[in-house]
Amino acid sequence: MQLRQVLNAAIERLTAARVPSPRMNAELLIRFALDCDRAYLYAHPERELTPDEQQRCDEALSRRSTGVPAQYITGHQEFWGLDLIVSPAVLIPRPETEHVVETVLELIAGASKQSREPRTGVSAPHHLRIVDVGTGSGAIALALAKELPTAQIHATDISPEALEVARANAARHELTSRIEFQHADLLGAFSPASFDFVVSNPPYVGESEEDSVQLEVRKFEPRNAVFAGSTGFEVIERLIPQAKDALRPGGRLVFEISGTIVGGVRRLLSGWDAVAIRNDLQGIARVASARNPRPGNPRGVR
Repeated sequence: MQLRQVLNAAIERLTAARVPSPRMNAELLIRFALDCDRAYLYAHPERELTPDEQQRCDEALSRRSTGVPAQYITGHQEFWGLDLIVSPAVLIPRPETEHVVETVLELIAGASKQSREPRTGVSAPHHLRIVDVGTGSGAIALALAKELPTAQIHATDISPEALEVARANAARHELTSRIEFQHADLLGAFSPASFDFVVSNPPYVGESEEDSVQLEVRKFEPRNAVFAGSTGFEVIERLIPQAKDALRPGGRLVFEISGTIVGGVRRLLSGWDAVAIRNDLQGIARVASARNPRPGNPRGVR
Protein backbone atom coordinates (compact mmCIF):
# COMPACT_ATOMS: atom_id res chain seq x y z
CA MET A 1 0.00 0.00 0.00
CA GLN A 2 1.36 3.40 -0.98
CA LEU A 3 2.00 6.15 1.55
CA ARG A 4 -0.57 8.42 -0.10
CA GLN A 5 -3.21 5.72 0.21
CA VAL A 6 -2.32 5.02 3.83
CA LEU A 7 -2.64 8.71 4.72
CA ASN A 8 -5.97 9.16 2.95
CA ALA A 9 -7.37 6.01 4.53
CA ALA A 10 -6.16 7.15 7.96
CA ILE A 11 -7.91 10.50 7.59
CA GLU A 12 -11.16 8.76 6.60
CA ARG A 13 -10.85 6.34 9.50
CA LEU A 14 -10.28 9.02 12.12
CA THR A 15 -13.03 11.18 10.63
CA ALA A 16 -15.49 8.29 10.93
CA ALA A 17 -14.38 7.79 14.55
CA ARG A 18 -15.04 11.52 15.20
CA VAL A 19 -11.47 12.18 16.25
CA PRO A 20 -10.83 15.95 16.31
CA SER A 21 -8.45 17.30 13.64
CA PRO A 22 -8.33 13.98 11.75
CA ARG A 23 -5.70 15.06 9.20
CA MET A 24 -3.33 16.39 11.85
CA ASN A 25 -3.77 13.22 13.91
CA ALA A 26 -3.32 10.98 10.87
CA GLU A 27 -0.12 12.75 9.88
CA LEU A 28 1.23 12.64 13.43
CA LEU A 29 0.56 8.94 13.93
CA ILE A 30 1.91 7.88 10.53
CA ARG A 31 5.03 9.96 11.12
CA PHE A 32 5.40 8.23 14.48
CA ALA A 33 4.94 4.77 12.96
CA LEU A 34 7.42 5.46 10.15
CA ASP A 35 9.80 7.63 12.21
CA CYS A 36 9.79 10.40 9.61
CA ASP A 37 8.93 14.10 9.38
CA ARG A 38 5.95 15.77 7.74
CA ALA A 39 7.90 16.78 4.66
CA TYR A 40 8.72 13.12 4.00
CA LEU A 41 5.02 12.19 3.99
CA TYR A 42 4.29 14.48 1.08
CA ALA A 43 7.62 14.10 -0.74
CA HIS A 44 7.22 10.31 -1.14
CA PRO A 45 3.50 9.66 -1.79
CA GLU A 46 4.19 6.58 -3.95
CA ARG A 47 6.46 4.83 -1.48
CA GLU A 48 5.23 1.32 -0.67
CA LEU A 49 4.98 0.52 3.04
CA THR A 50 6.32 -2.75 4.33
CA PRO A 51 3.93 -5.10 6.16
CA ASP A 52 5.56 -4.16 9.48
CA GLU A 53 5.11 -0.44 8.76
CA GLN A 54 1.48 -0.95 7.83
CA GLN A 55 0.92 -2.89 11.03
CA ARG A 56 2.48 -0.12 13.15
CA CYS A 57 0.29 2.49 11.44
CA ASP A 58 -2.82 0.37 11.93
CA GLU A 59 -2.09 -0.18 15.64
CA ALA A 60 -1.56 3.53 16.26
CA LEU A 61 -4.70 4.49 14.35
CA SER A 62 -6.76 1.84 16.13
CA ARG A 63 -5.76 3.19 19.55
CA ARG A 64 -6.50 6.78 18.51
CA SER A 65 -9.88 5.73 17.13
CA THR A 66 -10.84 4.44 20.59
CA GLY A 67 -10.00 7.82 22.13
CA VAL A 68 -6.46 7.24 23.42
CA PRO A 69 -4.72 10.65 23.23
CA ALA A 70 -2.12 10.87 20.49
CA GLN A 71 0.46 11.97 23.06
CA TYR A 72 0.10 8.69 24.96
CA ILE A 73 0.52 6.77 21.70
CA THR A 74 3.64 8.61 20.60
CA GLY A 75 4.91 9.13 24.15
CA HIS A 76 5.76 12.77 23.48
CA GLN A 77 4.39 16.30 23.90
CA GLU A 78 6.05 19.67 23.33
CA PHE A 79 5.99 22.30 26.07
CA TRP A 80 7.92 25.57 26.10
CA GLY A 81 10.02 24.30 23.20
CA LEU A 82 10.96 21.15 25.08
CA ASP A 83 10.15 17.67 23.79
CA LEU A 84 8.73 15.91 26.85
CA ILE A 85 8.10 12.23 27.48
CA VAL A 86 4.52 11.60 28.59
CA SER A 87 2.69 8.51 29.74
CA PRO A 88 -0.72 7.75 31.25
CA ALA A 89 0.93 8.39 34.66
CA VAL A 90 0.99 12.14 33.96
CA LEU A 91 -1.33 14.84 32.73
CA ILE A 92 -0.57 15.85 29.15
CA PRO A 93 0.99 19.36 29.26
CA ARG A 94 -1.24 21.96 27.61
CA PRO A 95 -0.22 25.18 25.84
CA GLU A 96 -2.38 27.12 28.32
CA THR A 97 -0.06 26.07 31.15
CA GLU A 98 2.74 28.02 29.49
CA HIS A 99 0.99 31.12 30.88
CA VAL A 100 2.11 29.97 34.34
CA VAL A 101 5.74 30.05 33.18
CA GLU A 102 5.23 33.42 31.49
CA THR A 103 3.73 34.89 34.66
CA VAL A 104 6.66 33.74 36.80
CA LEU A 105 9.22 35.14 34.36
CA GLU A 106 7.41 38.47 34.14
CA LEU A 107 7.26 38.78 37.93
CA ILE A 108 10.97 38.02 38.17
CA ALA A 109 11.76 40.59 35.47
CA GLY A 110 9.71 43.17 37.37
CA ALA A 111 11.44 42.31 40.64
CA SER A 112 14.85 42.61 39.00
CA LYS A 113 13.94 46.09 37.78
CA GLN A 114 12.68 47.08 41.22
CA SER A 115 15.86 45.77 42.86
CA ARG A 116 17.56 48.91 41.58
CA GLU A 117 14.93 50.94 43.49
CA PRO A 118 14.25 51.29 47.27
CA ARG A 119 11.63 48.52 47.34
CA THR A 120 11.96 45.03 45.85
CA GLY A 121 9.49 42.24 45.20
CA VAL A 122 11.38 38.93 45.31
CA SER A 123 15.05 38.11 45.55
CA ALA A 124 17.30 38.80 42.58
CA PRO A 125 17.21 35.89 40.04
CA HIS A 126 20.55 34.41 41.10
CA HIS A 127 19.14 33.84 44.61
CA LEU A 128 15.76 32.45 43.55
CA ARG A 129 14.36 29.30 45.11
CA ILE A 130 11.33 27.91 43.28
CA VAL A 131 9.13 24.88 43.91
CA ASP A 132 6.77 23.33 41.34
CA VAL A 133 4.00 21.56 43.26
CA GLY A 134 2.41 18.57 41.52
CA THR A 135 5.04 18.57 38.79
CA GLY A 136 3.63 15.64 36.76
CA SER A 137 5.79 15.38 33.63
CA GLY A 138 8.03 18.12 35.02
CA ALA A 139 6.88 20.59 32.36
CA ILE A 140 6.80 23.76 34.49
CA ALA A 141 9.94 22.92 36.46
CA LEU A 142 11.94 22.14 33.30
CA ALA A 143 10.74 25.28 31.52
CA LEU A 144 11.79 27.43 34.49
CA ALA A 145 15.13 25.63 34.77
CA LYS A 146 15.72 26.32 31.08
CA GLU A 147 14.96 30.03 31.47
CA LEU A 148 16.56 30.59 34.90
CA PRO A 149 19.93 28.80 34.86
CA THR A 150 20.99 30.06 38.29
CA ALA A 151 17.73 29.41 40.16
CA GLN A 152 17.38 26.55 42.65
CA ILE A 153 14.36 24.53 41.60
CA HIS A 154 12.45 21.85 43.49
CA ALA A 155 9.59 19.75 42.14
CA THR A 156 7.15 17.60 44.08
CA ASP A 157 4.47 15.09 43.25
CA ILE A 158 2.36 12.67 45.25
CA SER A 159 2.71 10.06 42.48
CA PRO A 160 5.96 8.04 42.32
CA GLU A 161 5.12 7.09 38.72
CA ALA A 162 4.81 10.75 37.72
CA LEU A 163 8.15 11.54 39.35
CA GLU A 164 9.78 8.80 37.27
CA VAL A 165 8.54 10.52 34.11
CA ALA A 166 9.67 13.95 35.38
CA ARG A 167 13.14 12.64 36.22
CA ALA A 168 13.40 11.03 32.78
CA ASN A 169 12.54 14.37 31.16
CA ALA A 170 15.11 16.18 33.28
CA ALA A 171 17.75 13.65 32.22
CA ARG A 172 16.84 13.98 28.52
CA HIS A 173 17.33 17.74 28.70
CA GLU A 174 20.42 17.55 30.92
CA LEU A 175 18.70 19.35 33.78
CA THR A 176 18.99 16.64 36.44
CA SER A 177 21.51 18.62 38.46
CA ARG A 178 19.28 21.70 38.36
CA ILE A 179 16.05 20.24 39.74
CA GLU A 180 15.54 18.38 43.01
CA PHE A 181 12.57 16.03 42.79
CA GLN A 182 10.72 14.97 45.91
CA HIS A 183 7.86 12.58 46.62
CA ALA A 184 5.51 14.72 48.69
CA ASP A 185 1.90 15.80 49.14
CA LEU A 186 1.93 19.51 48.28
CA LEU A 187 4.37 21.48 50.50
CA GLY A 188 4.29 19.60 53.77
CA ALA A 189 7.89 18.40 53.42
CA PHE A 190 9.44 21.89 53.41
CA SER A 191 10.50 24.27 56.16
CA PRO A 192 8.75 27.64 56.56
CA ALA A 193 9.98 30.58 54.46
CA SER A 194 11.92 28.31 52.08
CA PHE A 195 10.95 29.72 48.67
CA ASP A 196 10.64 32.85 46.57
CA PHE A 197 8.08 31.22 44.27
CA VAL A 198 5.53 28.45 44.70
CA VAL A 199 4.15 27.46 41.29
CA SER A 200 1.61 24.80 40.44
CA ASN A 201 -0.86 23.40 37.96
CA PRO A 202 -3.07 21.73 40.56
CA PRO A 203 -6.21 19.71 39.87
CA TYR A 204 -9.06 22.23 39.86
CA VAL A 205 -12.01 20.50 38.19
CA GLY A 206 -14.93 19.48 40.38
CA GLU A 207 -16.52 16.06 40.02
CA SER A 208 -19.82 17.87 39.46
CA GLU A 209 -18.30 19.21 36.22
CA GLU A 210 -17.24 15.78 34.97
CA ASP A 211 -19.72 15.71 32.10
CA SER A 212 -18.22 18.92 30.70
CA VAL A 213 -14.71 17.42 30.51
CA GLN A 214 -13.63 15.82 27.23
CA LEU A 215 -14.24 12.07 27.19
CA GLU A 216 -10.62 11.21 26.36
CA VAL A 217 -9.44 13.31 29.33
CA ARG A 218 -11.88 11.59 31.70
CA LYS A 219 -11.10 8.15 30.34
CA PHE A 220 -7.34 8.19 29.86
CA GLU A 221 -5.60 10.95 31.84
CA PRO A 222 -4.81 10.43 35.56
CA ARG A 223 -7.96 11.25 37.48
CA ASN A 224 -6.20 12.72 40.49
CA ALA A 225 -4.41 15.21 38.21
CA VAL A 226 -7.69 16.44 36.73
CA PHE A 227 -10.33 16.25 39.47
CA ALA A 228 -9.73 17.84 42.88
CA GLY A 229 -12.90 16.56 44.55
CA SER A 230 -16.56 17.37 44.56
CA THR A 231 -16.13 21.15 44.24
CA GLY A 232 -12.78 21.56 42.47
CA PHE A 233 -11.34 23.64 45.32
CA GLU A 234 -10.13 20.79 47.52
CA VAL A 235 -6.47 20.90 46.49
CA ILE A 236 -6.25 24.69 46.11
CA GLU A 237 -7.78 25.16 49.57
CA ARG A 238 -4.83 23.20 50.97
CA LEU A 239 -2.20 24.65 48.66
CA ILE A 240 -2.80 28.34 49.46
CA PRO A 241 -2.18 28.22 53.24
CA GLN A 242 0.76 25.85 52.78
CA ALA A 243 2.24 28.24 50.21
CA LYS A 244 1.88 31.17 52.62
CA ASP A 245 3.93 29.20 55.13
CA ALA A 246 6.53 27.99 52.62
CA LEU A 247 7.09 31.39 50.98
CA ARG A 248 9.45 34.03 52.22
CA PRO A 249 7.88 37.45 52.93
CA GLY A 250 7.28 39.03 49.53
CA GLY A 251 7.41 35.66 47.78
CA ARG A 252 4.89 34.80 45.09
CA LEU A 253 2.31 32.08 44.58
CA VAL A 254 1.46 31.39 40.91
CA PHE A 255 -0.96 28.65 39.90
CA GLU A 256 -3.25 27.60 37.07
CA ILE A 257 -7.02 28.00 37.41
CA SER A 258 -10.12 28.00 35.22
CA GLY A 259 -12.84 30.56 34.63
CA THR A 260 -15.34 28.51 36.65
CA ILE A 261 -13.39 28.86 39.91
CA VAL A 262 -11.92 32.36 39.59
CA GLY A 263 -14.36 33.91 42.08
CA GLY A 264 -13.62 31.29 44.71
CA VAL A 265 -9.88 31.65 44.15
CA ARG A 266 -10.09 35.40 44.79
CA ARG A 267 -11.86 34.70 48.08
CA LEU A 268 -9.25 32.13 49.11
CA LEU A 269 -6.49 34.66 48.41
CA SER A 270 -8.01 37.22 50.75
CA GLY A 271 -5.21 38.57 52.94
CA TRP A 272 -2.55 38.21 50.22
CA ASP A 273 -1.02 41.20 48.41
CA ALA A 274 -1.03 41.96 44.68
CA VAL A 275 -3.69 39.37 43.76
CA ALA A 276 -3.93 39.15 39.96
CA ILE A 277 -5.71 36.99 37.41
CA ARG A 278 -4.22 36.40 33.96
CA ASN A 279 -6.39 35.36 31.02
CA ASP A 280 -5.34 32.96 28.30
CA LEU A 281 -5.48 33.76 24.58
CA GLN A 282 -9.21 32.98 24.54
CA GLY A 283 -9.89 35.48 27.30
CA ILE A 284 -10.50 32.77 29.92
CA ALA A 285 -9.09 33.20 33.43
CA ARG A 286 -6.05 30.89 33.50
CA VAL A 287 -3.44 31.95 36.08
CA ALA A 288 -3.77 33.36 39.59
CA SER A 289 -0.85 35.06 41.29
CA ALA A 290 -0.43 36.68 44.71
CA ARG A 291 2.32 37.97 46.98
CA ASN A 292 2.94 36.82 50.53
CA PRO A 293 2.61 39.98 52.68
CA ARG A 294 5.66 41.34 54.43
CA PRO A 295 5.36 41.83 58.19
CA GLY A 296 4.19 45.34 58.94
CA ASN A 297 3.47 46.14 55.30
CA PRO A 298 -0.08 47.38 54.66
CA ARG A 299 -2.03 44.99 52.43
CA GLY A 300 -1.81 45.90 48.77
CA VAL A 301 1.29 48.12 49.11
CA ARG A 302 4.17 47.12 46.84
